[in-house]
Amino acid sequence: MVTSAGEGVTLKRLLVPLDGSRLAESVIPIVVSLAAHLEARVTLLYVMERQTPATVHGDRHLHGTAEADAYLTDLSARMLAAGVVADRHVHPNQEGDVAKSIVDHAGDLAADLVILATHGGGGARRVLFGSVAQQVLRRGTRPVLLIRPPETAPSASAAPFDVRRLLVPLDGQPPAEAAMPFAATISAAYGAEVLLVRVVPTLATLGGDRVSAARLTPTAAAASLDLEEEEARHYTDTMVRRWEADRRRVTATVMRGDPAQILLDVAAQAPVDMVVMASHGRAGLDAVFSGSVASRLAGRIQAPLLLVRAP
Repeated sequence: MVTSAGEGVTLKRLLVPLDGSRLAESVIPIVVSLAAHLEARVTLLYVMERQTPATVHGDRHLHGTAEADAYLTDLSARMLAAGVVADRHVHPNQEGDVAKSIVDHAGDLAADLVILATHGGGGARRVLFGSVAQQVLRRGTRPVLLIRPPETAPSASAAPFDVRRLLVPLDGQPPAEAAMPFAATISAAYGAEVLLVRVVPTLATLGGDRVSAARLTPTAAAASLDLEEEEARHYTDTMVRRWEADRRRVTATVMRGDPAQILLDVAAQAPVDMVVMASHGRAGLDAVFSGSVASRLAGRIQAPLLLVRAP
C-alpha cells in the first residue's frame, strides 16, 4: 500500500513534558516554531516525581507544586513573548513511573504529539529499561518527537528553527508508511521538501533471521537482495509520482548498506532538519536484540526525530 501525500494528520495539541532542567527546556525553540507553523496549542507538563535526586541533568531539582508552577509560568510567559500561547499543568501527586504519567496525560489532554528532549546517557539502566522517551513511545499511542539538545548554547542571533527538508525512511512495507501523513502535515506547514530513503542491506549488513540463511546460500541471498533493490526502486518511484500528484516537493533514493548508518549519513550530508519514521516502540533489551533502526537512530542523530507508532 502506498499512502497519498494528501492524507495529512491533525497536529493541533502539543504536549511538552519538562523536568526543570535546561536540557529538557532546550526543546522550547523548536516547540515555538512548530506551534506557530501548525497553529497548535501547547501544554507544558510537569510531573512531580517520587524520591527525586538533588539535581537533574546538572540543575537543581524542583520541589513542591508551587515551585513547579512558577517554573512553568515563567516558561509560558517567554513563549507568549514569542507569539505562542502555552497552557501549563503540574501533576501534584508524586509518581514513581514518570513515563506512565506522561502517557496518561497525553490521553487525557488529547495530545496529537508529545515532544521530549533526549540525551546520550548510557549504562546498564538505559539498556535494560529504556529512556523515558522510549518508554513513552512504547507504552503510548501518540507520536513522540525526540529532540537532542545542542552541544553548545545557541547564540542570541541564531536563526529560528525551520524545516526545509524532511527525511522519511521506508522499507516497502505498510507499517512504515504510518509516518507519511505526519510528514505530509509538517511539509505542508513549512513548505519543506520530503526526501524518501529506502535502504536495502548488503550481504555484510544483513541482520535478524536472514543472516543464517545468507550464510548457507550466499549466492542465492545476493541475488535476492539485488531483486529487492530493483523492487525498492519501483516502490519509491511509485511513491514519488503519487506525492507529486499532490503538488509536493519530493525526491527519493535507494541505497545499500546498514540502514541505521546509511540514514545517519544521509541526515548529516543532505542535510535534513527533521526525520519522520514509523517505529514499533521497542525499548531496552527488546530494541537491542531486534536491531531496531529507530532505537539506534534515537541515541545518535542530531536532527529532531519524530517517531510514529507503526500499526
